[in-house]
Amino acid sequence: MLDITVRQLIDPPLERIADVLMRLRISANQLTWIGFAAGMLGGLCIVEGWFSAAFVCITLNRLFDGLDGCVARLRGATDVGGFLDIALDMVFYSTIPFAFALYSQENQLASAFLIYSFMGTGSSFLAFAVISAKRGKIADDAGKKSFFYSRGLIEGTETALFLWLVCILPEHFANLAWTFGGLCWLTTCIRIATACSVFRTSQHS
Repeated sequence: MLDITVRQLIDPPLERIADVLMRLRISANQLTWIGFAAGMLGGLCIVEGWFSAAFVCITLNRLFDGLDGCVARLRGATDVGGFLDIALDMVFYSTIPFAFALYSQENQLASAFLIYSFMGTGSSFLAFAVISAKRGKIADDAGKKSFFYSRGLIEGTETALFLWLVCILPEHFANLAWTFGGLCWLTTCIRIATACSVFRTSQHS
């Protein structure tokens, strides 16, 4: 919901940093892997109860996730880069609730529900992108990407805010996870309804 607005604010400084990184011959894929490693380290920090360190790692993950896209746009996006970007993001997103489940048994049911919810948002997101690509559409309102980015109530910005919040308030993880998971399912339902409407209309137009 907030991704377009946030990108308008953060893309200009990220693009300046990306320009420097490109001159240093640092590739988008390298940035993707560095960000993924930071995210995995964040999960380990949560398991150990080091929530401040986890907050920093998650921030680095999100920073590199923004930078790899900027570098890819400057150099030219690749299929491998597009695949890594989405696949590693999905693994990272599920790692954080799994880490909270390992940290405390009290979090396990809420963690399972949240990962279950991520399956809904992730599958509806990717299915929409696949059908859109089949129909020749890979650009969204923010510009050309490796895949079509369908809008939703819960997007990358909201997910990042949630991950930061549970690191700040780990004792409230369960309640936050149930709430966020419910919003994820609402997003999934919206995407399914949108897809049925858009693809059916396009078929008969």
